[in-house]
Amino acid sequence: MIAIDDKPIKLQLWDTAGIENFRSITRLYYRGAVGALLVYDVTRRDTFEKLSSWLEDIREEGDKRLTVMVVANKCDADEGIRVVSKEEGENFAISNECLFREVSARTAANVEEAFDVTAEEIYKKIGNGEFGEVEESPAIRIGNWREKRIGIRTSENDRVVTKRFNSCCG
Repeated sequence: MIAIDDKPIKLQLWDTAGIENFRSITRLYYRGAVGALLVYDVTRRDTFEKLSSWLEDIREEGDKRLTVMVVANKCDADEGIRVVSKEEGENFAISNECLFREVSARTAANVEEAFDVTAEEIYKKIGNGEFGEVEESPAIRIGNWREKRIGIRTSENDRVVTKRFNSCCG
């Protein structure tokens, strides 16, 4: 759980570990996904070179409004063993319309930020109506009741607009 605009947001995470042998199975995990973090190791160029292929799969199977964060792990590695520069990672992200962060899983530097920024971007898209009716996306669920009313206040002076919808899965 994280909080965005003082609202609790539950993230469902699937770590597919990028294992090629299970690639066809992992496609099932991100079918309909609205967000993804593609992680590569800055000390292993092969992991960076596979990003394009993973991004293609995710965009093919995920929601068309998918938010992708490219994550460069081991940003704390000595420059002598680093083989993928920050600029290469940033350029890949920019050219593929992705977000970008460098992190260290060892020290936890920027790890939480990578998740938060991704979730915030998805939240903005929901708020901007990019997902249309929220129930159109299989990856977004609001509440845990079969029928629920949601109050949405667009500004402090506006009235609360109530929307009623049905949901089978909370």
